[in-house]
Amino acid sequence: MPFDEGMTLPDDTPDEVRERAGQPPRVPQFDPTLGVGVDVGPRGRPGNRLVAIGDSLTHGFQSGAVFNTDLSYPAIIAYELGWLDAFRYPRYGGPGGLPLNVELLLRQLDERFGGTLSWWELPLALFAARGFMDEVEEYWERGSGSQAPPFTGFVHDLSVYGWDLRDALSRTYTTCSQSIGAPKDDLVNQIVENNSLRAALRVYPGAPGNQELTLFDVAQRLGEDHDDETDCGIETLVVFLGSNNALGSVTRLKVAWSGGGFDDVRGKSGYTVWRPSHFDAEFGQVVERVRRIDARHVIWCTVPHVTVAPIARGIGRKRDVGSAYFPYYTRPWIKDEVFDPTRHEHISGGQAHAVDVAIDMYGDVIEGAVRGGRQEGRDWYLLDVAGLLDRLASRRYINDPNARPSWWTPYPLPPLLHALNPQPDSRFLTADGHGGRATGGLFSLDGVHPTTVAYGLIAQEMINIMRSAKVDFFGANAALRSDPVMVDFARLLRRDTLVNHPPQNLNSTLDVIAWADETLQWVKRTLNW
Repeated sequence: MPFDEGMTLPDDTPDEVRERAGQPPRVPQFDPTLGVGVDVGPRGRPGNRLVAIGDSLTHGFQSGAVFNTDLSYPAIIAYELGWLDAFRYPRYGGPGGLPLNVELLLRQLDERFGGTLSWWELPLALFAARGFMDEVEEYWERGSGSQAPPFTGFVHDLSVYGWDLRDALSRTYTTCSQSIGAPKDDLVNQIVENNSLRAALRVYPGAPGNQELTLFDVAQRLGEDHDDETDCGIETLVVFLGSNNALGSVTRLKVAWSGGGFDDVRGKSGYTVWRPSHFDAEFGQVVERVRRIDARHVIWCTVPHVTVAPIARGIGRKRDVGSAYFPYYTRPWIKDEVFDPTRHEHISGGQAHAVDVAIDMYGDVIEGAVRGGRQEGRDWYLLDVAGLLDRLASRRYINDPNARPSWWTPYPLPPLLHALNPQPDSRFLTADGHGGRATGGLFSLDGVHPTTVAYGLIAQEMINIMRSAKVDFFGANAALRSDPVMVDFARLLRRDTLVNHPPQNLNSTLDVIAWADETLQWVKRTLNW
């Protein structure tokens, strides 16, 4: 049946989206080869075993900041390859990374004020939060973090949070550094200015002669780094871009379809969702750039449906049995009984539907590129992240069997995660008040980016594809690993402080998170790229 055929689309929905909405929805493709065989004929082992081009999901962003980049999914894969010591990735120090580590902030408040905030403690808590934010701002704008450390080699994790297709195609070290400017000491808007650009200076090469390189130029240089005995310089290249061509619809709670200037780094800032034809034009340029990179295998990822992320929670009762959409989507800490569409920021169910239809059309574009590449003899693979996340969508499908499409089956969690009580799910993370977790576990505290174990799920899916492509993985003492090659989820769980011990001021009513957003506006300041 058509995708929620009873759902009314807003008047400003582009015609191409409106037409597609009247057709059956895209069915995820879980065969990475799309049924097209390729004969690779590899020679030698490339020196750069893994390179990834992406945005925040590849950068390792979590809970409002990029900090534990050794736990990004590329770094997890490199660990399982036995290649982490050689894997180069950007690092971020200071008080919790860039731009604002919400987990660290809440833990400081939890340590000082306990699991709940009384009304008389609110002024002191606000003062403490402002002090933390001032410390972060000072470190990155005027302190030790204000200067990117020099490095000579190209990093392998070529990702910057907030980057969309045009950013990845156009930005360089020079354009990023020139766009930063002198910081202002704003006592009210205490967030690191130009924080994404500052983070980028730790990704792009800043050495003389390399400052004009884009992310694709750097990957091309890495691909050329091989001798005649080896067919290419990169063994596996991952391309995971495009989420930020739609993510603003839920982080800003605003649907603004792309128009003139969509392909300009300065002219596109007002748009939150790219028209599929605009996405197609931009993605076509990405494909052409990847064609120039000497990589033996390329894994392309689809764009996840952004309305599954818990940063925008469905409000009210679904209008029709079998519908995937709620009447409104607003912040997860706003209760149904107090929600007022005239007062609270939101998008409508019709807008959410339109955005998801556009993302389905993005998926068609990406799938078509992979199919075309394989038909040309390129060893390209599709990782359907949109389908993967839909299989984990708690409120959309798991808790509503009537809304499940015919292809849907629950995603099987690894045994260690399956055994957790409660099992990690896609709801907003909350604590039980006794040191543990009440809900969530797949999304970090910004409601958009994965927890450490969820990054492990992405890594596992990519490892499965890499093994099907005959990529070798090595364990202790450089011993070749046999199948199945599994991510060490015990290691990730030990590092995942949100899943195994979330801040206890994250009570079931999300009062502290709501207070932090109301007083500090941390969502707009950390996710409004």
